[in-house]
Amino acid sequence: MSRLRSHLLRSACLASAAVATIAGVGTAGAAPTFDLPGLGSSSGVGGTTYAVIGDVPYGAAQIATFPKWIDQINADPAVSFTFHLGDIKNGSSVCSDAYFGQIRSQFDRFRKPFIYTPGDNEWTDCHRPDNGAYNPVERLGKVRQVFFDRPGRTLGQQSIPVASQAGVGIPENVSLTRDGVAMATLHVVGSNDDLKPWTGIGKTAATPEQIAEEKQRIGAAIALVRSTFAQARLRNQRAVAFYTQADMFDPTYDVTQADDSAFTPLVRTLAQESRAFGKPVYLFNGDSHVYNADNPLAAGSKWLAFYGVAQSADNLKRVTVDGSSNNKDYLRVTIARPKSPEVLTWQRVPYTVQAG
Repeated sequence: MSRLRSHLLRSACLASAAVATIAGVGTAGAAPTFDLPGLGSSSGVGGTTYAVIGDVPYGAAQIATFPKWIDQINADPAVSFTFHLGDIKNGSSVCSDAYFGQIRSQFDRFRKPFIYTPGDNEWTDCHRPDNGAYNPVERLGKVRQVFFDRPGRTLGQQSIPVASQAGVGIPENVSLTRDGVAMATLHVVGSNDDLKPWTGIGKTAATPEQIAEEKQRIGAAIALVRSTFAQARLRNQRAVAFYTQADMFDPTYDVTQADDSAFTPLVRTLAQESRAFGKPVYLFNGDSHVYNADNPLAAGSKWLAFYGVAQSADNLKRVTVDGSSNNKDYLRVTIARPKSPEVLTWQRVPYTVQAG
């Protein structure tokens, strides 16, 4: 083994081991995350196409129409699998067990592999009276029970194995490789990643339970970012792509740094690792509901100062999918053939049936 390869392998193993360390789990004998099923199964020749959706279904009309949207994605011969970027309900409806079960039954109708990362509407914001005045951490446990009952496997009728952080209690964070692109879901949500007070149940500041949960989850996301880049370098992969709910670079309103402070360590890690990787990096998110594609950490971006990022990462491209009232299409993403100028290309595919 060459000295360079040995160094990269050691870096990847250390990054993977950090995942276990976050939750206080011993790392002795632990298998590196990047060697678990779901990774290393890429041909590298390109041509794979998949769908990305998010912030859906929102409200009664979309709930009624959602099965037809699933049917359309199922009927798209190009789509090999689907990502859902979280928020399976709007922010003013009840976070009930029955509703979770209803949505799980719809997710099970996807014929191809289906990969879901949770949003804030299904747990973080459930303290609100009109959401049922739940303890959000309890709702998070229910989300994991309902949607991640088979850790290390995707949802969908053609379930496939994926690498998972289930060993540290975060089964929703998964990773896989397709056509030379290392992919990972990161459970990062709005409401300042659940550090905003649970006012609906009488809290005026973040509780110790809340702070501990967020610290574990953001730490696991950071560790997964590092291990994903490490294995991408080790295998000389073409690109890296992450999928998350939170829009950490929302262009639709002026947010204060205090309201997005929880994202700071993750954004700094993304910038550092993207810059070091030097190849295309993609970040797909929902949350702000309006399609957008930009380079939020490029030179001159306001987000560099906002998050205290010292050096730009011009190779990080962010894509926001349509959601909420803009749920009129899904994103069809294609991994280009080798030597193409862009590794990922995408188009918005209108739904043939509109809600309401």
